[in-house]
Amino acid sequence: MVTPESVICSCEVDAVIAPGVEGQLGILPHHAPLLTMLQAGELILRKDNDETCIAIYGGFLEVRPDRIIVLADAAERAEEIDVARAQEAKRRAEQNMVNKKASETDKAQAEAALRRSLVQLKVAERKRKRKPELV
Repeated sequence: MVTPESVICSCEVDAVIAPGVEGQLGILPHHAPLLTMLQAGELILRKDNDETCIAIYGGFLEVRPDRIIVLADAAERAEEIDVARAQEAKRRAEQNMVNKKASETDKAQAEAALRRSLVQLKVAERKRKRKPELV
C-alpha cells in the first residue's frame, strides 16, 4: 500500500477488506484479478487472528495473482490519528454543512471533511478495541 508520500505497508496477509466505490470488498488468496476505485473508508488487513486498520481517502486497488496493490490518495495508520483533532474537524464540518450562507463549494468541502473525520474516528475506535497491530 502506497500513497504519494510514502509506503504505508508491505506485508503478507490472509485477507484484505477494502472500501470500494460500490461497497466493501473482501479479498482472499487466489482472488480473481481485479482493478477498482476506492472511496474514503477503513481498509482492514487480516493475518491469522490479528487485524490492522488503516484509514484511506480514495485511490485504486489492483488484485494480481501474487499480490494486492493499493494506491491510496492518502492514508493514515490508526496510531497516527489524533482523535481530538478528528472530533473538532467533525464538529466544524457539521456546522459548515448547515450554514445557510455557505456556498455549494463550501458545503461540498465540508461534506468531504466530515467523511474524512468520520473515517478517522471509526479507525481510531477500532484500534482502541482490538489486539496489537500486524505491521
